[in-house]
Amino acid sequence: MRSIVTGTDAFERALERVKSVRPRPEFVLDEAPAPQRLAPSAMALTAEMSDPDSEEASGRLVLLHDPDGVEEWNGSFRVVVFVRGLLESESTDDPLLHDVAWTWVTEALEANGCHPTQLGGTVTRTAGRSFGTMLERPADGFVEIRASWTPREDPTTGEPLDDLAGHVEAWLDLLAQAAGLPPVPRGVAQVDVRRRRGRP
Repeated sequence: MRSIVTGTDAFERALERVKSVRPRPEFVLDEAPAPQRLAPSAMALTAEMSDPDSEEASGRLVLLHDPDGVEEWNGSFRVVVFVRGLLESESTDDPLLHDVAWTWVTEALEANGCHPTQLGGTVTRTAGRSFGTMLERPADGFVEIRASWTPREDPTTGEPLDDLAGHVEAWLDLLAQAAGLPPVPRGVAQVDVRRRRGRP
């Protein structure tokens, strides 16, 4: 399966902006197989912790493009993201977790100057408890966030009005929230980490 399914000039320009993003040093990005049946053009990125022994968070971003537009999207581009974060034991039963996690999505988009339409998604919590001889083991679990949205577009040309790099940055900010990392102030240079997990 190809890592990028591409076709139009608009999508090629979008790819340039997406690939211009450099993650904060705690994460490493890789291109992943792109879905081939959701849209004529697509690309996918995965994000994992740069420390191969860390499982705090991981994620995936897919950028879809149909030059003819899609009615359900209300546009020709669509961003689809997934983030999975390890929960601290005291958070596994927090009744506000779902609402708080969704505010991470909306705040990350706002902070990066994104103006999406057709925003929707789900927040899922999975948690486990130990019993018997393992009763003293703390509860563990994960939060999973799935979201998709349409970047703001020029209705005449179909070109994104938002910088698509900002949408990738919003996904990375969401990933950092799920990993429990402190925010990085805007304008602070970040070290580009390119190695794969488990490799020197």
